[in-house]
Amino acid sequence: MSRKRSLDKAPQDADEVTSLPVRARSSSYSPIPTSIARAVSGISSGVSVTSAAEMPGTQADADARRMPQCNNGSAIQGSYGDEKLGSCLVFQGEATKLVLNDGSSHEGYGFGASTSCHGEVVFNTGMVGYPEALTDPSYRGQVLVLTFPLVGNYGVPGDEKDEHGLPKFFEGDAVHISGLVVSSYSWEHSHWTARRSLGKWLRDAGVPGLYGIDTRALTKKIREMGSMLGRIEAPGKPLDGFVDPNTRNLVEEVSTKTVKHYGKTGPLILAYDCGMKHNIVRYFVEKHGVRLTVVPFDYDLEANPMDIQWEGLFLSNGPGDPQMCAATIESIKYALSLKPAKPIFGICLGNQLLALAAGAKTYKMKYGNRGMNQPAIDLRTGRCYITPQNHGFAVDTDSLPSDFKPLFLNANDMSNEGIISTTRPIFSVQFHPEASGGPTDTAFLFDTFVRSVKGETKDLTLLSPIAYARQTVRKVLLIGSGGLSIGQAGEFDYSGSQCIKALKEEGIEVILVNPNIATVQTSPDAKTGADRVYFLPITADTVTEIIARENPDGIIISMGGQTALNVGIELWNSGRLQAAGVKVLGTPVSVIEATEDREIFSQKLAEIDETIALSYPATTPEEAVAAACRIGYPVLVRAAFALGGLGSGFAANDEELVDLARKAFTTSDQILIDQDLRGWKELEYEVVRDCQDNCITVCNMENFDPLGIHTGDSIVVAPSQTLSNREYFMLRQTATKVVRHLGIVGECNIQYALHPESEKYCIIEVNARLSRSSALASKATGYPLAYVATKLSLGMDLVSIRNSVTKTTTACFEPSLDYCVLKMPRWDLKKFNRVSNELGSSMLSVGEVMSIGRTFEEVIQKAVRMVNPGMDGLEGDDSNLILSDVPLDEQLKVPTDRRLFAVQAAFERGYTIDRVHSLTKIDKWFLSKLKNIASIRSSCKGYCGAGGLDTLMMEGGLRTLKVAGFSDRQVARYVGSDEMTVRTARKDAGITPVVKQIDTLAAEFPAQTNYLYVTYGGNEDDIASKGVKSSDLKESGVVVLGCGAYCIGSSVEFDWCAVSCVRQLRKDGYKTIMINYNPETVSTDYDESDRLYFEELTLERVMDIYERENAGGLIVSVGGQIPNNLAMSLGEAGAEILGTKPVDIDRAEDRNQFSHMLDKLEIDQPPWSVLNTADEAARFTEKVGYPVLVRPSFVLSGAAMRVASDETQLRNYLELAAEVAADKPVVVTKFILNAKEIEFDAVAKDGQIINYAIGEHLENAGVHSGDATVILPAQKLYVGTIRQVKSAAAAIAKALRITGPFNIQFMAKNNQVMVIECNLRASRTFPFVSKTLNNNFISLATRAMCRQKVKPYRISLLDIDFVCVKAPMFSFTRLRGADPTLGVEMASTGEVACFGKSVPEAFIQALLATGFKLPFRTRNVLISIAHDSFRKHFLDSARILSRMGFNLFGTPGTAKFYEARGVEITTLTKPTNDSDDQSEHSALRHIKEGKIDMAINIPEGTSMKDEITAGYLIRRASVDFGTSLITNLESANMLVEAMEMGCEKTKIKHIGDFYKLPTIGW
Repeated sequence: MSRKRSLDKAPQDADEVTSLPVRARSSSYSPIPTSIARAVSGISSGVSVTSAAEMPGTQADADARRMPQCNNGSAIQGSYGDEKLGSCLVFQGEATKLVLNDGSSHEGYGFGASTSCHGEVVFNTGMVGYPEALTDPSYRGQVLVLTFPLVGNYGVPGDEKDEHGLPKFFEGDAVHISGLVVSSYSWEHSHWTARRSLGKWLRDAGVPGLYGIDTRALTKKIREMGSMLGRIEAPGKPLDGFVDPNTRNLVEEVSTKTVKHYGKTGPLILAYDCGMKHNIVRYFVEKHGVRLTVVPFDYDLEANPMDIQWEGLFLSNGPGDPQMCAATIESIKYALSLKPAKPIFGICLGNQLLALAAGAKTYKMKYGNRGMNQPAIDLRTGRCYITPQNHGFAVDTDSLPSDFKPLFLNANDMSNEGIISTTRPIFSVQFHPEASGGPTDTAFLFDTFVRSVKGETKDLTLLSPIAYARQTVRKVLLIGSGGLSIGQAGEFDYSGSQCIKALKEEGIEVILVNPNIATVQTSPDAKTGADRVYFLPITADTVTEIIARENPDGIIISMGGQTALNVGIELWNSGRLQAAGVKVLGTPVSVIEATEDREIFSQKLAEIDETIALSYPATTPEEAVAAACRIGYPVLVRAAFALGGLGSGFAANDEELVDLARKAFTTSDQILIDQDLRGWKELEYEVVRDCQDNCITVCNMENFDPLGIHTGDSIVVAPSQTLSNREYFMLRQTATKVVRHLGIVGECNIQYALHPESEKYCIIEVNARLSRSSALASKATGYPLAYVATKLSLGMDLVSIRNSVTKTTTACFEPSLDYCVLKMPRWDLKKFNRVSNELGSSMLSVGEVMSIGRTFEEVIQKAVRMVNPGMDGLEGDDSNLILSDVPLDEQLKVPTDRRLFAVQAAFERGYTIDRVHSLTKIDKWFLSKLKNIASIRSSCKGYCGAGGLDTLMMEGGLRTLKVAGFSDRQVARYVGSDEMTVRTARKDAGITPVVKQIDTLAAEFPAQTNYLYVTYGGNEDDIASKGVKSSDLKESGVVVLGCGAYCIGSSVEFDWCAVSCVRQLRKDGYKTIMINYNPETVSTDYDESDRLYFEELTLERVMDIYERENAGGLIVSVGGQIPNNLAMSLGEAGAEILGTKPVDIDRAEDRNQFSHMLDKLEIDQPPWSVLNTADEAARFTEKVGYPVLVRPSFVLSGAAMRVASDETQLRNYLELAAEVAADKPVVVTKFILNAKEIEFDAVAKDGQIINYAIGEHLENAGVHSGDATVILPAQKLYVGTIRQVKSAAAAIAKALRITGPFNIQFMAKNNQVMVIECNLRASRTFPFVSKTLNNNFISLATRAMCRQKVKPYRISLLDIDFVCVKAPMFSFTRLRGADPTLGVEMASTGEVACFGKSVPEAFIQALLATGFKLPFRTRNVLISIAHDSFRKHFLDSARILSRMGFNLFGTPGTAKFYEARGVEITTLTKPTNDSDDQSEHSALRHIKEGKIDMAINIPEGTSMKDEITAGYLIRRASVDFGTSLITNLESANMLVEAMEMGCEKTKIKHIGDFYKLPTIGW
């Protein structure tokens, strides 16, 4: 059969299936039989299948807990165009084991040579660079354990030679390790340089490889016991005893046997080859232009038989005990005796040899330092460098002679990292400046040595004076990010909270300005909260007033997203900060501007020979067109100084470009025209730099999707999976170079485009602030970036800050991950009519999830369930997301929020990896993992039917499924069972997950961390399982379920609730266990709880953790709808739900049960009915009349809730609601027009209300409560109305036996109060209520749920002498095509709240805090109101606006109405389509040309219409072209009233000022 090539430049060799026999496994873990293997072959390209039964070498499995390998053992092998498939539930490879000299045996599967070996077992914590490591002569005789679990991803390069005749891609002439041990071997690889797989390379070299081992557990064993002797045993090839390679002269084995010469000019350096890496030769000859003569390790330097006229001496790295190199040591002694002294430089073993020759001692380290992230401190300057290392021996510093001093020190274990002569040009280092693999931060040492050889003057090395110039700051003003929006969400609550914590630790007074009342950072807390909080608009003028009042000496603008950054820049450029003597802490403003202004940024990069993508700035549409012509279409249009790609898009011609440019100019004065690099890889590095120029990269991330999709909308994987060592560190080196050159202090990120088939790259951008990816990187690595960046902004250095996970090592290090992290976005595009779900350069996602695991299949399946709890895992056709009316190829070509599932459907339908890659440009390695999931799924489905589960269990397939991330619910559906049956069978068979720690250093050092994840990719827990459950709830602990992914309707307010709950529990002495998977949250900060599980919120995973922890109870009522929906199933599974019982939660969530209960209690509600058919609904509606409200059960934010005005709409909405509600009831109720909506938030215990708050909506009922403007305390409710509300609430609380938080929404009309719904959980208004009333309702609820005695807060709502108004925050600017109107389904992405002595004062401040601009620029206001009743209601306001000097414009009907009533108004024509802007009297033209400051457009109803109306065109244009827009009549009237009163000029107050206002009745 002809073999297709996946990559033209890099043919790939297949791992032969037949050479890798699979043994049958005993008990429930035996492989799948031949029949299933053949079932799977149905989706292959016809290649025959070799099953377990047909393979030789089978034997019994002695260890039922051994960790298997799914992918990797599965199916797809060799070149992607010609896949071979075996059974996907069978593990490939021989049954092979690793035996250690402590008597332990670790069983797995072979993937290299079928042979056995002895060796010293050591570990390497590097995340890339396996070809370099395996050929490093320093590993001679060692069995190497790689801690990063996914190995083999990018294959192995070819044997090409460089210009020196050395292997181009390797560090030695052979594979020097004895054997290789990994967790997960990737049988499929993808890289443009790859010529073969890792397995084939090892087989050709005769070296065994072993996978399926819990490498983290093995690393911990080595860490505790020290380097161990071991042997890898292949079947039928036993070995006896243990052989210590260090008793051999390993250097003799790897040293050259002949003298070799490199280079033709320059000074002559003699190099002792003790196992010298090839990159050392390249550094000397290529970079430093010297002649290098390489001699064997035992060359007699004194005799010098070759008469080499050397000018400098180099001592190379090498393996083993340095004392075995007696001949080398004697020659070094001779060199040391020379006068005048000749320069000597040693690396690694060379450092030890030099020390021994000088008279010092060496010792064997416990387990050595091997990896790429060892921090070494230069003792001359205090600078810390990240170094690659590979050694098991070290120099005893105390034994150094008097004329030698330590040169470098390991910042982690304090071991010696180098020595230097105090009188001669002689020095050595323990690490590898030449790297390969690893960073080259210390490569300058080669230059130091060569210059010394040349006799050039040595540079004077001094400690920087800045080390003593620590900032003295007493008070800091922190600028927050304001309301959450697409592109700027909860991640800034996390970063701001970390910042406040860091400042408070230093005893600094913190002033915070942030109107986002839902955030944790705006909570009063003596230890972790700001000293004063200003709930005010984040504008330059407001901040100036705060500075005048507070007189801070420092300001931090890097923790509040683009909002804070832009305000900070404006304050600096206007000179206001300088005038007030306020220092910008961290990165200087000039540097921030250099990164934000594309022209300056390009110039800065050119200074260091780096480039951005071809790009030109433009300030007019004409300039944009000219730039595009220079670059060539298509081009990317971006707005400068914008977040999340706001105002960006791709243009294929002049017309599209001008349209995009005009819209982009509404958000920025400068736009950027960029080269189109779609299809390139997109990568990102998080970089930290301190004032002493220590610079580290904390995390690198790779986008699953190719360039062209905003990174916020792409799946992101950390660390990168498809980069070679050369690419990884090329980009890392560039990152540190750029950050140093720019002068950034603190944290930043740099984004790259990397060509997929070369090393060509360009820099996309640098964000000189904390960003969305900073929060992700912090949670992915355990490195608290915002906390560290804050400390650095105060002048501290990285070395002096402790690693907050290990508590003992320095923060100047680069985390090593021994797991894989995947971020997946969450979209809510279905909520908006006319919004395209195509993904591009402008971000659309509203939230994200982060999953952690040890296989890629595991993390991506976890993430799918996290994003959508209704999904069982990653599936294609079964996801119900594949469009039947669009060809599948088209769904693959066009990136959308559904494309991942289209890819999966393609594999399920038999597409090859090559075909999918050609359509999507997604890297083939990622695609191979998705195909593996599809293949395993197909195998599992073969067990459907009677007895299928038993057969699957008996044949061992379930363990494979779990390692690949399949859920119990998924498996149950495949085999025709149910979730709990699968769970019980799994547990009975001992198939349970293990708990692993996130410790930042891949188990190299002991970690005092409570940061945990759960995986089937291992067989040993990192933390001991708790024994018998204690009857004491405080001791047994409470599990708190977090909010999951942010989405419209569930956002940062639920994180505030979860954090408040956990803090109260800890305050009261309870052990707390938090489960959440949202990287943007404060609740997933491991400091907040006793144990943090970054895990799924599913029945399966919550019960896994609950049972493992033997917890005393679960709290489901503080995380929003996701945990609340789990209450019933968790209770049925045996969990103790604290607070309101699950059955009562179910009664409230089920619309049918709840409505029946209200009828029974004789509590009014709108007429309603549960209907089984559309015809029944139509008959009900005929009886009660339109409009009616269609509402599904168990949903959040009014999902699929619609107001139907006619039968056609009714039938359409019923169909949508049925899809969302699944098997839950759909209720139709009469929609009451012109009613007032009332919010009732309360805490109850045993059915008795303890405390409550009543707020009123400014807008009439029909606007979702999450989109409404809420006033607290309510100002315009009749006493009788309040009585009715309280009476109904008390009856409901009693009937549902509520204990904990709850929320009831009422409507009132003509003094009749009716119930809309009841949520038996915290609602989004709880932080708003708690902060307004200065009493935490969640703290009270938590105590009630834990059965503590609770004392009601003393609150008299009638006597509070201030008011707080909560206003919604929308992201319509990003949702192109969405109609910016308000309805019964929630559309806002965030909220803000401001305080005032009156409603108008608080209202206008809240409105301004959303970014709303008052119409004072042109003073032109457009009014377009649907019908006369609304126009009449606005008449007084229109007259006020006219009287205030505003120029009124109106559409024909509106203008005619007001003209007739004496209001001066100019008529503008209504648009009929988007191009209807030619007339000078066109309303659309006025908006597009910026002639209208504010548009008041009141549509006629609350129902959503599909047709394009004039009103829609006006509203959409207002959003697109930056015109302030009001679409609600009550809001419009309130705004005019506030403007008339001049409330926008209110005197600033912090929240404490309002709390101090005199009240009575408390």
